[in-house]
Amino acid sequence: MALLESLGTGKPIGEARDRDLPLVVRHFYHHAGWAQLMGTEMGGWKPLGVVAAVVTWNSPLLPLVWKICPALAMGNTVVLVPPPRAPLSALLLAELGAQAGLPPGVLNVLTGEGALAEGLAAHPGVDAVAVAGSVE
Repeated sequence: MALLESLGTGKPIGEARDRDLPLVVRHFYHHAGWAQLMGTEMGGWKPLGVVAAVVTWNSPLLPLVWKICPALAMGNTVVLVPPPRAPLSALLLAELGAQAGLPPGVLNVLTGEGALAEGLAAHPGVDAVAVAGSVE
């Protein structure tokens, strides 16, 4: 994951490995706790449905995780649009999710240019939009 983040963004591999990946792991653990407590401690919380997560930054790994972890933990389907020039981390994350047992269609990745994210955000089947980066 650190290597793909470095190749996709130009970030030093040491920064991706030593700073970003430990934070990614913490986010997954934290939000796994949300999923476990949703029925007992988070009364009244219901899944929204389909959440579009759009990441426009060129350092996508952490913003990706910030957007998808809470949505998945609360039982939503996520359609993730990574930065057009740095989709590798998102694609690997989706593959790892499938290997971990996420049902097909729960975590989806769409790669492409800005118009793709704009169209997804306006789609009537999308119930919520989470954006990391420029809101343009």
